Amino acid sequence: MVMGDIVTGCDVLVIGGGPGGYTAAIRASQLGKDVILVEKYDLGGVCVYRGCIPSKTLIHAANFIYDLKNPGMGIKSSVEFDFKKLQQGKFEVVKKLRDGIGYLCKKYGVEVLRGEAYLESSDKARISLQDGTTSTLKFENAIIATGSRPQEFPGFPYDGKLVINSNEALGLSKVPESMIIIGAGYIGIELGTMFAKLGTKVKIIQRSSRILTKFDPEVVEVVSQKMKKLGIEIYLNSRPEGIRKEKDRAVVTISDKEGNKTELAADKILVAVGVRPNSEGLGLENTKVGLDNNGFIKVDEKRRTTDAKIYSVGDVAGPPFLAHKAFREGKVAAEAIAGLPSAFDNRAIPETVFSDPEIACVGMDEESARASGFEISTGRFPFRASGGALTLDRTEGFVKVVANKKNGEILGVHIVGENASYLISEASLAIEMAAVLEDLAGTIHPHPTLPEALAEAAEAALGKAIHI
Repeated sequence: MVMGDIVTGCDVLVIGGGPGGYTAAIRASQLGKDVILVEKYDLGGVCVYRGCIPSKTLIHAANFIYDLKNPGMGIKSSVEFDFKKLQQGKFEVVKKLRDGIGYLCKKYGVEVLRGEAYLESSDKARISLQDGTTSTLKFENAIIATGSRPQEFPGFPYDGKLVINSNEALGLSKVPESMIIIGAGYIGIELGTMFAKLGTKVKIIQRSSRILTKFDPEVVEVVSQKMKKLGIEIYLNSRPEGIRKEKDRAVVTISDKEGNKTELAADKILVAVGVRPNSEGLGLENTKVGLDNNGFIKVDEKRRTTDAKIYSVGDVAGPPFLAHKAFREGKVAAEAIAGLPSAFDNRAIPETVFSDPEIACVGMDEESARASGFEISTGRFPFRASGGALTLDRTEGFVKVVANKKNGEILGVHIVGENASYLISEASLAIEMAAVLEDLAGTIHPHPTLPEALAEAAEAALGKAIHI
């Protein structure tokens, strides 16, 4: 509890109010712990302010605008949009979530302090509040949830004007006429597709031979073809070598694997090459908390660090950098501190890319399954054979199921198509419950809907497909 400038102590100190932090704080308080949450900015973290929520809000708007311009099925339409009002709408969504998180913390008795925490030992922290006051806080346990920040690319330092990160891209006041994106991971692909639909001429530079290297190549190929249709230029096996400014534009020199050089010009350069952990400046050197070679905090299955009193969740505790992974970790850490037999023992973590069409996957792909020693069977069902997809005029893509040929256990599911991000949850449950192909194939799905494709893919893997 706070008494003037002196903090007497608490059971659990949570540092960082993003998805992992506020979830951990609320769950710990629900379990009877006295909890103080210290957040430098506003509750919600990168997800609410600079990631999941603002990006998906703008992506939804861009998709809607694109669909109105290209309605199909005999529909004629025209559309205009006000980007500043779109940004205002995005802010309203963010504000509702921010206020909602604040309400939940208050409801469950979490004391929120606006400021920074510096660990002086394994059970003591110095709290510097925004009003300039500082105080010492004794705690029984701490949970570090300080997140991550965009990684810079050598030779392309962020200046907030020409060279921007994903946070700044989502806050632009107008749609740029042209944009070069360095990196073809999910952030580069999502934002590149979004801006292309809003009218930006997009060029993407990727060091490897394909985009979205973490995902099944067959799945990615569907997205690659759609990006070409949108007019997005992708330079594979290429590396940015330098940048110069000409008037208000940037000119980037790139080289391919043969050493051939090309110059590309654009109004904005978006660097999307990954993230760095926010593990500096926390006083970890005053504790027994260990870091890996990349600066991420090492944790065990209970999300406990190498210091028995301190736990860590979310991006700062390492990949995958997903809000839903952080939510789960926050609950586990809080429950472990409360003495419950909780552990992060999930069998699979779903991943999504809000591209066009969407990508979603969970579990192993064919290559990783074989590398793990499985003899596999696969089933593939295209959306062009789906009644539900046909009624929506959304027939791009497919569902692929990867299973253990020996016993039929589902090892992975990979989806590219309309609403893939929604469809993957059933697949996640199937893997979490160690379901077999017969379980998925024998589950009745409503018709005509997109989820039927999951059962159809399972039937295909069993060699008894009806509709293909």
